[in-house]
Amino acid sequence: MIKRILVLIIICCVACVDEKSKEKSAAEEVAVKIPTYNFEELEKNLPTDQEKTYVVNFWATWCAPCVEELPHFLKLNNKEDVEVILVSLDMPKMKETQLIPFVKKRNINAKVVLLDDPRSNVWIPKVDENWDGAIPATLIYNSKNRKFYPRKFDTYQDLLGEVEKFKNEN
Repeated sequence: MIKRILVLIIICCVACVDEKSKEKSAAEEVAVKIPTYNFEELEKNLPTDQEKTYVVNFWATWCAPCVEELPHFLKLNNKEDVEVILVSLDMPKMKETQLIPFVKKRNINAKVVLLDDPRSNVWIPKVDENWDGAIPATLIYNSKNRKFYPRKFDTYQDLLGEVEKFKNEN
């Protein structure tokens, strides 16, 4: 009788552990869901909270300078009055094989979206009329103003300095 009870307890424990690992896997999958937008959808989904400054970084997993500056944006995203949005320009067919694993492996805590809009000659000038489309590039905006940076941020202090300067100009 005691053996049967022990076997039953062991079976229950194994089943519970298996369920917990399934729940954890499902939670990890939810954490790396990345919406795909065309430019109009991206514009509609950009937040406009009066109290925050938004930093939108245009990047791609295949862009070495983009990947190099990424830690600066992730650190900046921890500031209370700043929100970072990472707009990936990876090819849509790379989303499942490249982008999601990249985001998951690096534990990216900022919002990530995939921009899938082949009409770059239409949307690039909407971001900034002087932008040639090269990445990395960053747009900083709030409810009063916006400023575009068509360059890489070499250090966190460089990025933070530009964000603070932008906030003080408003």
